[in-house]
Amino acid sequence: MKQMIFIVLFCLSAAGLFAQKAGDTLYVSVQSAELKSSTGFFASTTGTVKYTDEVKVLAVNGKWVQVRTTAGNKTGWIASASLTSKRMAAQGSANASAREIALAGKGFSPSVESEYKKDGGKINYAAVDAMERVSIAQRELLAFIEEGRLAKGE
Repeated sequence: MKQMIFIVLFCLSAAGLFAQKAGDTLYVSVQSAELKSSTGFFASTTGTVKYTDEVKVLAVNGKWVQVRTTAGNKTGWIASASLTSKRMAAQGSANASAREIALAGKGFSPSVESEYKKDGGKINYAAVDAMERVSIAQRELLAFIEEGRLAKGE
């Protein structure tokens, strides 16, 4: 029993070491993300941050982190999954082209793509590329969810 309590306490203290706290410097780890006026996907947008942008943590609320850009001109809430404590290298700084970065985002590398192309070009990714270009306004998505009486999630 004592061993189980020790393990639980150890796990809780270890988790606390990796949590963000006010004053921390973090970096945006996604291509772009909207800063929100409050926690929640459907909160109004106050600004946008891009990959490698540096931000300071102002507050933490569950899976949401309130940040201010280091330039100081943007403040808002962002999902913690879009942030990292590791300094990010700017896109292309590792001699990667925009196309290679896009492929990596899809789980492909040039060598993986060439293997698929060896199949005689029978595989067409135009539909996937077209779907990636689709953008739905948040108000339309919210209307769809409410009309269908679906759960909004967090």
